[in-house]
Amino acid sequence: MSSALTDLFPHPIVQAPMAGGVSVPRLAAAVSDAGGLGFLAAGYKTADGMYQEIKQLRGLTGRPFGVNLFLPQPEYADPAAVEVYAHQLAGEATWYDTELGDRDSGRDDGYDAKLAVLLDNPVPVASFHFGIPSSDALESLRRAGTFTLVTATTPEEALAVQYAGADAVIAQGVEAGGHQGTHRDLPEQDGSGLGLLSLVAQIRETVTIPIVAAGGIMRGSQIAAVLAAGASAAQLGTAFLATHESGAHDVHKQALTNPLYVRTELTRAFSGRPARGLVNRFLREHGPYAPAAYPEVHHLTAPLRKAAAKAKDAQGMALWAGQGHRMAREVPAGQLVEILAAELDAARTALSGKGDLR
Repeated sequence: MSSALTDLFPHPIVQAPMAGGVSVPRLAAAVSDAGGLGFLAAGYKTADGMYQEIKQLRGLTGRPFGVNLFLPQPEYADPAAVEVYAHQLAGEATWYDTELGDRDSGRDDGYDAKLAVLLDNPVPVASFHFGIPSSDALESLRRAGTFTLVTATTPEEALAVQYAGADAVIAQGVEAGGHQGTHRDLPEQDGSGLGLLSLVAQIRETVTIPIVAAGGIMRGSQIAAVLAAGASAAQLGTAFLATHESGAHDVHKQALTNPLYVRTELTRAFSGRPARGLVNRFLREHGPYAPAAYPEVHHLTAPLRKAAAKAKDAQGMALWAGQGHRMAREVPAGQLVEILAAELDAARTALSGKGDLR
């Protein structure tokens, strides 16, 4: 266990950075104040928008927090495949009375500008998704006093994270909601991801840096399991999506426990990259035909998703959720941290042989 990481927050509980307006400052502040590590999601925001949220969060809490950035994506999408998918989505645009988005709206998510902000105004923790920052960038952040984490979905990716110089790796199991943080988007590997416990154990035997486990975790007993497998902390997304402070749309929150949505599935339908969400009409109809084209498909479907949310039509929204979504609890975020910490303590007591194993 790395004290450099765990000394930042009393409970080994990290609130996942969920892009798209979910991980708002009030959510991160509530988690950090309760003894976890709150996170802002800079994905899809401008550099100034990220900076303003950091300022707002600093006004809400004096506790450590993190900021997550998306790595720029290489150009390998087939323009013809994107065009075919755009034609398929024309009916959706007509239905929601909107236009499809501009597929060429940018590939780098303003990464360089956001990194510059984090170097000029250092935050306690920074994490990265969809690839690995340069060794120079990681070293610059370290000199600025920022602890760095990078997502990995395989032991090989975790080894590359360590080699680049990150302080810790986020082991993301296939159970996780939202986008898989694979370093390369290979369609032939769709659906072949490792389950979290197996992934953590394999990464623990591959690297020496601390591990934060992510994927389907909804209870303190599951946190105990990943800690026993070799992780230093657990990262939870869907569990915090349903909390009072979450910025998720009410329709999205309600869908997590709605009997209508019985399962999740990895899909490219909304963004062109594998992401786990509740199976709805849009996912069923378009998932099988969506090309490997991120962020082109993300830009293309953005107006559709926005229009569906405005109409409160869950069947057209990207309802990101992990496999444990039915276990979501609609409580204040700080209370959820306390509940999870108590469940973790109870699980540890039971595992030590001092309590009831039921």
